[in-house]
Amino acid sequence: MVNLINSTQTTLTKIYDYYEWTLSLSDSRTKGWPLVDSPGPTLLYTLIYLFIVWIGPKLMKNRKPFRLTWLLIPYNLTMAVLNAYIAIQLLTASTRLRYSYICEPCRQRYHPDELQIANAVWWYYFSKLLEFCDTFFFILRKKDRQLTFLHVYHHSTMFSLWWIGIKWVPSGSTFLPAMVNSAIHVLMYAYYGLAALGPHIARYLWWKKYLTILQMIQFTCALILGINGIRTGCDFPLWMHYTLIIYMLSFIVLFGNFYVKAYMEKGSQVFFGMDMGCGQGNTYQRITNHHQNGKKID
Repeated sequence: MVNLINSTQTTLTKIYDYYEWTLSLSDSRTKGWPLVDSPGPTLLYTLIYLFIVWIGPKLMKNRKPFRLTWLLIPYNLTMAVLNAYIAIQLLTASTRLRYSYICEPCRQRYHPDELQIANAVWWYYFSKLLEFCDTFFFILRKKDRQLTFLHVYHHSTMFSLWWIGIKWVPSGSTFLPAMVNSAIHVLMYAYYGLAALGPHIARYLWWKKYLTILQMIQFTCALILGINGIRTGCDFPLWMHYTLIIYMLSFIVLFGNFYVKAYMEKGSQVFFGMDMGCGQGNTYQRITNHHQNGKKID
């Protein structure tokens, strides 16, 4: 028993020492920034999110759904503006620094443009916390069909993974996936915000059907970027390349499963603008009956 206790203490000490060592390698530029120094807040908020995902539908089971139109419009438009700010900040600073879109090492420089990129990456990380509201709106509106594993997996992991990004690699090649994803989210949240105004507005939002396509292109490009980084020996943390590859593969597999069920197995369902489980996407059903046209099922 004594040996077991000593062995456990030794193991815990080694784990803690390794944790302290990894923290010593973190980027000094983001030290002291909100939520960055310790993983505690990020993990706590993620656990709270998962608890709400579990308890929320149970609490709403015998209640009427909330419409929330008054909240969805300003929320979505605010998120569109925030993502536009992030994308512009990353684009302008990376252009002035002549960042490579193929491989850009992360250097701990205090150049104003480097700090602009780090600041934008922090806002991108923080936006993933705000995006938890997407799930909460599903719960309050009793959209349980859209509360899928893909949706919850995406939201709960992105927040944690981008804490790693802002903690260790807030610049360099990190800028590219954040910039591209933010640009896509501008279109996504603008669509959801305007669509919440009603069907008389939604029918003019022509870009809704391209959102999923853009997301798939984004994931595929990120996967290729990670593989190329390993192949060419890019001077960027190797573990980040592997993390990117594994994460993108998980999305491609999960979305592939979603695609098969939505398009092939059921055949009649077409999902426009489903942002890989994000946002408040609308689901449309195409009826194959000769006497019926497509109708929205909300």
